[in-house]
Amino acid sequence: MFESFGFETLTAPQAAVWFALALGALFGLLAERTRFCLRRGLVAGPDRRQALGVWLMALAVAVAGTQAAVATGWISFDAHRFFDAEMPVVAIALGGALFGAGMVLARGCASRLTVLAATGNLRALTVLLVFAVTAGALSRGALAPLRQALGGLTLDPGAVSLAALPGGAMLWSVVLAGGALLVALRSGNSLRALAGGAAIGALVPLGWVGTGFVLYDDFDPIALQSLAFTGPWADSLFWSVAASAIPAGFGTGLVGGVLAGSFLSALAAGRLGWQSFGSVPETGRYLGGAVLMGAGGVLAGGCTVGAGLSGVPTLSLAAILALAAIVAGARATDALLMRTPRGAAAPALVPAE
Repeated sequence: MFESFGFETLTAPQAAVWFALALGALFGLLAERTRFCLRRGLVAGPDRRQALGVWLMALAVAVAGTQAAVATGWISFDAHRFFDAEMPVVAIALGGALFGAGMVLARGCASRLTVLAATGNLRALTVLLVFAVTAGALSRGALAPLRQALGGLTLDPGAVSLAALPGGAMLWSVVLAGGALLVALRSGNSLRALAGGAAIGALVPLGWVGTGFVLYDDFDPIALQSLAFTGPWADSLFWSVAASAIPAGFGTGLVGGVLAGSFLSALAAGRLGWQSFGSVPETGRYLGGAVLMGAGGVLAGGCTVGAGLSGVPTLSLAAILALAAIVAGARATDALLMRTPRGAAAPALVPAE
């Protein structure tokens, strides 16, 4: 469809960067306002129920919108990596658990930390840099052989999508979206908070349709993509140190947009402010979480947003497994920390994020 726009100086990959920049800015603004983060909905805390409600509202809208786009024929996930016939179950399950543990240790998933970094949180910025280095090392660097070895342990489940199960895409879309919506509506949130979550969820199908339909070009194709943070942060790191050799892509634009949108939102609300580490043990905990998230995000095929918010709406069983593993890893790590005197005191020592 892209060629029908008649652009003479802008290619589809270049347009994708600008599209991702706008998409990311909207996400950053909305996520900063709503404090959007799955971790907050999983760990012990006074606003756990409300945080989970906002996240599930986003998921409900993302599922409905994505499957509506599939039903109209605008996009298809048949060739997407989420639908490989041989599912790397070991890598996905292990990676998800590692990511879940890491986001609890670092007190935020990759998307939340990106938002916080833009507001002046140096802890978040440091974690993201280590996260990006680790993700880059596993995806295309020295640790890539480890990823390949774990990814080679595959299983053929017979069906790679809920759409292939009895009931088809329509039934399972209703189950996922309806279940998430029901929990969200019973979470005690204000309509404003739920509306913010719904707006974030709407960005997911917007991303899929934008890259898979609007910007589709037979002569210069781009990958079908939507909101994600593991790959985009690794791509942004590579681009930042080798921009003359590696052109900016969708991921680079997305990260830049989230940072810009979050900064502007925090500036307008008066929430900008420097924050840093408070102690050496705290620093070690955050950096350990960064490494686990970087490795886990690559092995699982995405983070809470890439595999969860964007992946689950595709009805991919791999994405659902990744999200389930992330949730399990986060819950187990939070329970373990709360059983130790130092871990139980951690929330009081570190400002809430």
